[in-house]
Amino acid sequence: MSTQTNEPLNTAPIQQFISQVKSADASKAKDIRLDLQNAKRLAFTLGEVMARLNGDLEKIIASRTNNNDEVIEVRMDGGTGWK
Repeated sequence: MSTQTNEPLNTAPIQQFISQVKSADASKAKDIRLDLQNAKRLAFTLGEVMARLNGDLEKIIASRTNNNDEVIEVRMDGGTGWK
């Protein structure tokens, strides 16, 4: 998976897990069981999401550190520009 693209992520396994947890909580269940296939899908999806977030964070940090030479202009006109 490339973190350079903005392709939508398939978060269905995460949504299914959250729904399963909500359902278990509502029925006061003590545990949740995932078969291996669903556990793999959930783990893979979480990995994709974390990789995307990490890539986005790196882009934000890089763009902030590259803008150290930002010039801010301040004009002192004694308040004559106010209306």
